[in-house]
Amino acid sequence: MITVDEAIKLVMENPLPVSVEKIKLSESLNRVLAQDIFADRDSPPFHRVTMDGIALRASMIDKTDVFPIEAIQAAGQEQLSLSQEEHCIEVMTGAVLPGNTDCVIPYEKILINDNKAKILSHSFSAFQNVHLKGTDAHQGDVLIPKNTLIHPGTIGVLATVGQSEIRVYKNPNIVICSTGDELVDISETPLPHQIRKSNVYMLQAALKNLGIGAKTVHIRDDKAQLKKDLANLLEEHEILLFSGAVSMGKFDFLPEVLEELNIIKIIHGVAQKPGKPFLFGIDDLHRVFGFPGNPASTLICFHAYFKPWLMQQLGKKITRHHASLSQAINFKKPVTYHVLVQVKSEGEILIVEPVSNSGSGDLVHLAEADGFLTLPADLEIFEKGSVFPLTYLHHSWL
Repeated sequence: MITVDEAIKLVMENPLPVSVEKIKLSESLNRVLAQDIFADRDSPPFHRVTMDGIALRASMIDKTDVFPIEAIQAAGQEQLSLSQEEHCIEVMTGAVLPGNTDCVIPYEKILINDNKAKILSHSFSAFQNVHLKGTDAHQGDVLIPKNTLIHPGTIGVLATVGQSEIRVYKNPNIVICSTGDELVDISETPLPHQIRKSNVYMLQAALKNLGIGAKTVHIRDDKAQLKKDLANLLEEHEILLFSGAVSMGKFDFLPEVLEELNIIKIIHGVAQKPGKPFLFGIDDLHRVFGFPGNPASTLICFHAYFKPWLMQQLGKKITRHHASLSQAINFKKPVTYHVLVQVKSEGEILIVEPVSNSGSGDLVHLAEADGFLTLPADLEIFEKGSVFPLTYLHHSWL
């Protein structure tokens, strides 16, 4: 049985071919750029007024404190020019700096009377309160590099350079499959020997939290039906996520059926708790992730293996976190232990407290967890205050 580190390495070494699509700017949030974005002109494109007030020649401030007002320069108006250096022009924030002026004095520092501005302070210099042309970027500069995650700030830049459509990495087609005759839909009343489906909705929500949609299907514990359905799903989807049917039970047919459909089994079994039966299979066009059916196993394996793989696939980066244990933990099995935890912050230090639960099938207490702490297999006692890798379960890009 391979280690967690070996399993992560094998998963990350098997990306799918990446494709690109062009989408509208309004649909681009949380997607990843597949192109560099260049400045189509200087930024700002003109000397820009940054405060409401008057524009004048700075060299005149020490010669007089009263300036007749010639005109008003509004934002969006073509540039005016000062005709006499002992005069001034009223200016609005965002307007182009009038010609023959080089300084803006805000209204708070002047008094206006009889169309004349009297300055109350002489402590102003050339180009004060002016955002100079090309300060932020010059025409042709790369403003946003390829592989950047698009957020509201980048959308603002894309809009200002006229990018109404952009090229992004295409999200893969994903289907989430549940298996098991004991499962019924959430709208049904289960019999005493049945339970409602939950894992597929949990996985669907985890993907939605990443900005990716996925449909769900349910397949009964019937090998022939599983093979037929799986063949059809492979025709329509690049990525298949399975919840259940990967263990050693007599009705866990997925590993056998994948082999019959020429899906190469790269991983089946990892030295970890929970999630020991985790499965990963590939062919040239598909990636199959098989998560154990218990809810904690499913969600932990999703975040430990699939999410890093998907983020790499889409050119996104995941922030790595570490946290300190609030109490000691004893765990004597020689496997990696993923502990569900609640996270608290003490200044810049993250402190985690283990969530009491009855095992990987405990869905009730899974809902209380903020994430999981990964404890290495080569230790048995994990002291209070010791620091280990933390994976969040709910934050979109963490």
